Amino acid sequence: MHEHSSSRGRRMAGAGAIALSLGLCLCAGQLVAPSAASAAPIVTAAAASAKVKPSVRSSISTRTVAYGGKVKLTAKYINPANGKVITSGTVRLQALRGSKWVNFTAKALGSSGTVTLTGEPHVSGRMRAYYVGTPTYKAVAGGSFSVTVKQPGATKIISEAKKHVGSLYKYGAAGPSRFDCSGYTMWVYKKAVGKSLPHKANSQQKYGKSVAKGSKQVGDLIIFRNGSYGYHAGIYAGGGYMYDSPHTGARVSKRKMIGSNYVVRRLV
Repeated sequence: MHEHSSSRGRRMAGAGAIALSLGLCLCAGQLVAPSAASAAPIVTAAAASAKVKPSVRSSISTRTVAYGGKVKLTAKYINPANGKVITSGTVRLQALRGSKWVNFTAKALGSSGTVTLTGEPHVSGRMRAYYVGTPTYKAVAGGSFSVTVKQPGATKIISEAKKHVGSLYKYGAAGPSRFDCSGYTMWVYKKAVGKSLPHKANSQQKYGKSVAKGSKQVGDLIIFRNGSYGYHAGIYAGGGYMYDSPHTGARVSKRKMIGSNYVVRRLV
């Protein structure tokens, strides 16, 4: 009996070795072939093809608009891989407000691959078209355009400021023919838009609405400071220039802004 069992064990061991070499499975004393599913190689899903980044051609109808006026921004989207226009997806008209892009309006692309978006900006700043993307195409922002909005009050302020170019500086004077710096701004804002200011630059910096330097607009009051003390006043003329009555011996003029320590106040 013992010899018979040993012989049987040797036969089973030999069969197991053969089964393993043939890729078979020895289960409960039987040779079993692996299932087709377990024998088949593992196939991974093909990676999704990368999205295409559209190329954009954009233009704007005007860079200067009166308050309440409209701006039209046109953008065309092209697949750079084949040169064909893109006919699917949505485009948003956006305006930069502070550090964020704000949505104005949106349109879907049509067969021409071109969209024209209309907006009423109200304040000066940058505008752009933004393609939101599809499963095929990446989202992409077109070039941004700087748009200047002429405020009604600002136009009056600059018009009044220009009238006094050439007037001599005189300490303590507030018009009508001679001015010191704060006397000049006091006169202009009162005559142009009915805003009363004190006759002192340091006091004037407390009037109106505080505006970030990067958001200053034509007609804003500029107060230059030594630390936090306001020592000189002017009126922003755009492009880094201002109107002011500088100092004894000088005349009211439009000139390049001086220094970088200043605050901006909006009175209209």
